[in-house]
Amino acid sequence: MSEKNTSSDETGNLPARLEPAVTPAQRTQIINIVRRAARAEIMPRFRSLSDGDIRTKSNGNDLVTDADTKAEAMITRALQIAFPSALVIGEEAVADKPELLDGIADAQLAFHIDPVDGTWNFAHSLPLFGVIIAATRYGKPVFGLIYDPVGDDWVIADEEMTPQLQRPFGAARDLKVAMSKPLEELSGIIPLHLFPKEAQTQLAATFPGFARVSTLRCSAHEYRLLAQGFSDFSLTALLHPWDHAAGALIAARAGAHVEMLDGGEYTATRNTGHLLIAPDKATWNKLKKVFNFLIAEQKSE
Repeated sequence: MSEKNTSSDETGNLPARLEPAVTPAQRTQIINIVRRAARAEIMPRFRSLSDGDIRTKSNGNDLVTDADTKAEAMITRALQIAFPSALVIGEEAVADKPELLDGIADAQLAFHIDPVDGTWNFAHSLPLFGVIIAATRYGKPVFGLIYDPVGDDWVIADEEMTPQLQRPFGAARDLKVAMSKPLEELSGIIPLHLFPKEAQTQLAATFPGFARVSTLRCSAHEYRLLAQGFSDFSLTALLHPWDHAAGALIAARAGAHVEMLDGGEYTATRNTGHLLIAPDKATWNKLKKVFNFLIAEQKSE
């Protein structure tokens, strides 16, 4: 996909806008690709996995199943056909070839696939998992789709549209993040187990200052909660692009303030630091003061 000429013409007109990374027709195509993969490779294996179908990666809680690998292969092939010039990166492919991530910054269009987000839940028969597809332009998120195979519905947004919850039948619903509240009334998502051991005790000590802090072990549904206003903020440590690029865009388009805790912009090229999402900038600033100790610990590593 090529960009339109962004230089002013002889009449002094303003630069033309970039072409959308994903057109409305292509959005529908991606939705259909993901739904087909879920029907063919994910849902038939749910609660039907044998011990040999579940394997570990980095540790005993980092799992991969045949549903992950088969769904990723199917989605990858379909996206490569639909977008032949795009870089297509799947979570399981990166596990075998980490160097695939090196191409994100220079890719005019890159797709990031999490074929079964929440694999631990999936492998343990919990119906809380999803499929995440993000598109980035030179690392900046420009399209996000978070699909729930159990409910057969999805949250979707691009760099211009209002995020929506969509279903195969019925009207779509526009999404908006929660209203600002005092810190003690906020509900947050913090996956404590993903933070360094040396930070966990101090981080856990902040939890009583909020109304509720939890994790679903599934970025897909955590971002869906944020976008629908059912959770107020999130803080995470591991910045895998297949986990966060789609959700960060969707949350921002739903009105959230999305920024790295150190003040930098989130892009899919970031692989260190902490992503903090809040209902607005004022709430983000208050939360930053609570979690600022993480920046000092990161610098000391």
